[in-house]
Amino acid sequence: MDRNLFIDCIKKFGGEISEEKLNHFDIYSSLLVEWNEKMNLTAITDPEGISVRHFADSVSPLFYHEFKENAKIIDVGTGAGFPGFPIKILRPDLEITLMDSLNKRINFLKEVREKTGISNVECVHARAEEFSRKPEYREKYDIGVSRAVANLRVLSEYVIPFIKIGGYFIAMKAMDIEEEVNDAKEKIKALGGEIQEIKTIEIPNSDVLRKLVIIKKINKTDNKYPSRKIK
Repeated sequence: MDRNLFIDCIKKFGGEISEEKLNHFDIYSSLLVEWNEKMNLTAITDPEGISVRHFADSVSPLFYHEFKENAKIIDVGTGAGFPGFPIKILRPDLEITLMDSLNKRINFLKEVREKTGISNVECVHARAEEFSRKPEYREKYDIGVSRAVANLRVLSEYVIPFIKIGGYFIAMKAMDIEEEVNDAKEKIKALGGEIQEIKTIEIPNSDVLRKLVIIKKINKTDNKYPSRKIK
């Protein structure tokens, strides 16, 4: 990780970061590079790329949406922990569940958790369409986040069942999403959600533009969702 570059990104977002949190990001970065040599976690392994395109990008929602103190967050399809783990490092008060369908990635995240000593991080090997039917997880979260590559229609059916009424799903998407959003509106409504806002943000020290699709959960999700075969 490039510490100075990452500190500058946080400053440009209007935030600040402690030495302890920087140390946690250093450990995360080192483990990411180390594990990436034996399994495919990311194509981005240079210090600048990790600092900006992974860490700064991941924490960006914290500066554009309210994350209430001690809120419960779930990151669905977390992969190498993005965006959930960086969000947790920057906001230790949050209670985070990191979910992925590949156990190797979950093992990696457990080691990051162990080496950083960060508590209240649950690393779950599961498929969202099965796990969201468990009573202890269904509609229990204040905010769901995802930087997964699935289209918004599919992603919404994965994530919205986890969100409690009054909570939010923040989908981190690339720029050209107008058609994707229009295609997803009907499904989002059926799941009990409503698109509140789409924010365009710039990731500092990069050419990355990000769309945050902010969906509010306004009604209970019908028990028929998620479907057995999500489309």
